[in-house]
Amino acid sequence: MNAHVNTDSTSRVGALIRAHRLRIGLTQRELADLSTISVRAIRDLEQGKARRPRPDTVRLMADALRLGPRARAALEAAAQQGRAGGQGWGRPPAPPTALHAMSGRDAETAVLERELSVGGERLVNVVGLGGVGKTRVALEVAERLHASGVPVLWHAFPGASADYLGCGEPEPAARVAATVADLYGSPPADPAYDGAGPAGTTATGAWALGEAPGGGLFELLGEQRVLLVLDGAPAVAPRFDRLTALLRACPGLRVLVTSEQPWEVPGERIFLLSPLEVPAEGAATDAAAAAPAVRVFLDHVRRVRPEFTAAPADLARAARLCRRLDGHPGALAAAASWLVVCDLDTLCHSLDADPVALLDHLGGGAGADRFRAALHRRTDGLSAGARELLDALCAGEAQDAEGEFGLTDVAALTGRGLPESGRMLRELLLSGTVRAAYESGGSRFRVLGLVRAAALRTPQRA
Repeated sequence: MNAHVNTDSTSRVGALIRAHRLRIGLTQRELADLSTISVRAIRDLEQGKARRPRPDTVRLMADALRLGPRARAALEAAAQQGRAGGQGWGRPPAPPTALHAMSGRDAETAVLERELSVGGERLVNVVGLGGVGKTRVALEVAERLHASGVPVLWHAFPGASADYLGCGEPEPAARVAATVADLYGSPPADPAYDGAGPAGTTATGAWALGEAPGGGLFELLGEQRVLLVLDGAPAVAPRFDRLTALLRACPGLRVLVTSEQPWEVPGERIFLLSPLEVPAEGAATDAAAAAPAVRVFLDHVRRVRPEFTAAPADLARAARLCRRLDGHPGALAAAASWLVVCDLDTLCHSLDADPVALLDHLGGGAGADRFRAALHRRTDGLSAGARELLDALCAGEAQDAEGEFGLTDVAALTGRGLPESGRMLRELLLSGTVRAAYESGGSRFRVLGLVRAAALRTPQRA
């Protein structure tokens, strides 16, 4: 006679496994050996700590327990009920609250929102030079998806920008942090865990099923649609087998990463975030005022000087300043902070003389030199070939009168073929030191003026 099961539906799958195991006289260790599921996973299921086993896990358990059709169907139904909806929060968790409104990124946020909602992208990495606004774009995308009913889990790595309020509910955040640590860590240090798993899984197969330490995120999410934001991720990619296992275990999970450079892993959608659009030289006053970079700069100015009203001459100066700073949001904010001690005309002349000297925020404090540090970190991290190319471009080689160049110009400058020249140019683009210029309708590029200015003040490498 079958063992009696008296439990609510949220723990029914574990109770069924325990009842069937006791009915045929198996220990947890013996069931683990027969099913290739770890002892820890079996124990967590039976104790109700895990309620959403994957279908592969249920199948292996049913095979090991030698269940008949009716008992197998009951076990699968209990597991499916556990996976059907999320639990662990009373209401869908929200992203942090941005401190400032976003301007000039409508196109980028619309593309990211579409790709992460109705599109097929599972892993999107927003890359760009430090201070270009990756976190702010991620906040906007996360807020839009949350408004449509998608739960948002947010994890900030050490050193990430904290230009927002709050960072999620404590309990989901703790599970996310544990899972992120496991993504970068070694196999679980559990004497009862032997790494065995279903056929076709890796040596970390039990983790891959979301049942070993770090699998708490699968327990929290099940199969529901969720956005996980990893803000300020390191350049070193997590273990690919574990990242893939997490995405496979949580089919509704979408991951949005912000980083200074891509992970370069299969399935990664690299989204390059360039500086804001700047007004063209000689643009009319109305066109200059409408340019995203100018709008952002004037917003920063009004935070420093609330009484400021932009006259036509001020708009011309602001447009010139934005071109000098390449429309880089972090540099624009730093420049605006100096208006506490000088006027706009003086600031423009100072930037013309030495733009790098004013990249640090006047207010100082932690992170004040983040953009300068990011600039040097990205140029120092380039490969030898890309660095030589950047040095040559900063010296004015292979560029037209507008300071632009194309792939064929790079090939002629380096003496290398188009494929190798293209790879070096791609590296410069992803580093944020070069930006695309499509105004002419072709694939043209230019070195950021700030990068050029910094290079002129850096001793040449031997």
